[in-house]
Amino acid sequence: MEKENIILRAENITKRFAGVTALDDVSIDVYAGKVNVIVGENGAGKSTLMKILSGVYPDYEGELLLHGEEVKFSNPKEAMKSGIAIIHQELNLIPYLSITANIYLGREIVDSFGMLDFKKMNQVTKELLARLDCDVPPTTLVSELRVGQQQQVEIAKALLEDAKVLIMDEPTSAITDAEVEVLFRIIESLKKQKVSILYISHKLDELFEIADRFIGLRDGKMVGTIENIVEANKDDLIRLMVGRDIDNHYVKEKSPLGEEVFRAEGIYLPKPTGKSEFLVNDVSFSVRKGEVLGIFGLMGAGRTELLETVFGLHSKLMVGNIYIDGQKVIIKSVMDAVAKGMGLVPENRKEDGLVLEMPVFKNISMASVEQTLKNGFLNLGLEIGLAKKYITDLNIKTPSPRQKVKNLSGGNQQKVVLSKWLATTPKILFLDEPTRGIDVNAKNEIYHLISNLAKEGLGVLVVSSELPEIMAICDRIIVMGESRITGEFSQKEATEDKIMNAAIL
Repeated sequence: MEKENIILRAENITKRFAGVTALDDVSIDVYAGKVNVIVGENGAGKSTLMKILSGVYPDYEGELLLHGEEVKFSNPKEAMKSGIAIIHQELNLIPYLSITANIYLGREIVDSFGMLDFKKMNQVTKELLARLDCDVPPTTLVSELRVGQQQQVEIAKALLEDAKVLIMDEPTSAITDAEVEVLFRIIESLKKQKVSILYISHKLDELFEIADRFIGLRDGKMVGTIENIVEANKDDLIRLMVGRDIDNHYVKEKSPLGEEVFRAEGIYLPKPTGKSEFLVNDVSFSVRKGEVLGIFGLMGAGRTELLETVFGLHSKLMVGNIYIDGQKVIIKSVMDAVAKGMGLVPENRKEDGLVLEMPVFKNISMASVEQTLKNGFLNLGLEIGLAKKYITDLNIKTPSPRQKVKNLSGGNQQKVVLSKWLATTPKILFLDEPTRGIDVNAKNEIYHLISNLAKEGLGVLVVSSELPEIMAICDRIIVMGESRITGEFSQKEATEDKIMNAAIL
């Protein structure tokens, strides 16, 4: 590619966090009107580099050149004014503001009287959402949206800007296949307008649909590019990412199944509207010791709501019965669920699973404080000791248990959430999208962890939107559609066609 087509260049970028070198002398070129895909394992430095380019991190070594001129951004607003916008991997929205208010935050339109022009802002927001095939009123509160819809709002925020460089950090991690197709159409349209896309995703198969070139990061260093996409394949991409071949065709090993450890009967969760509508509609299922039960469904099927309901998050609205080890239990709160031997790794780890400003060891011990008490007081040595055990067992990449969890990569943050619940020694573990935003190597680590937990007699329930994943790691698969169970298959019976047909009713 010709050098005159370079719109953005990062030269010799180095970034450190509290003793950790996240980026080490990284230089990359971004070409105009191309999809420049950044690949690498969790912790490779991808998100850190994107945050430097978009002004989130103003302190770093090295320089940025935009249209050949050196630039230095103190904040994302400055980067946006220069034509660089970012869609973050983790959602960056204010839950109790409307969609329009989130999109226009800090750049509101006012009329000739100096008053906010809500009519115009709502109209533009409606048009942006229509481009994303998102039929939701602009006045809807973000807190009322599911994760996939919130992701669309993030994309709409970036589309509002006349961006010349659009950074997309895991934009498809929580949206449906139909929404992915819409996004890819938008990307193609942006390319024709000479907009440059910097794209990060761990979904390797989708990358070949949109990539014009690949840039590899490994352990904070730039390790190479793939410019000839036509002749490249998935194995080439994996080698660029991790420096070796990986057998990513994982199939769960069989483990002996024990007695029933968990059963839910006739679970209902009405919608808060008060009408005769349900988020969970007469759902019953059971899990045995040593079994991995999968739940698959399309966006809005009720999978996350089901897990939240049996875990005590909606106890005042829930109808139905729960049994653990054959005994009926009353779950009035999350504390009750934990006390009865339940654990839940949530879909949104940043918002619901972690306290980002706290260190790793505090996050790991948070749900099992009684293990770290001595004479009735928290004991720092016991907290650190508990954290070190899971840092070793789960191979968490952190320089110290005292490192703030916000400074870890997404994959390592997810391992911290898993550690927190494993420390409670649960009988049944619910995992809601456990590999969302995790690279191929980290996924295999999570798969093996799930298998090992099952071998130890734990009951595991996994919600996943990735069909190949749920077919590989689960002994049995339940399919949900429109808030109820629409199919059930053993691992041998399950095929992608059967599962999808059940999901779409």
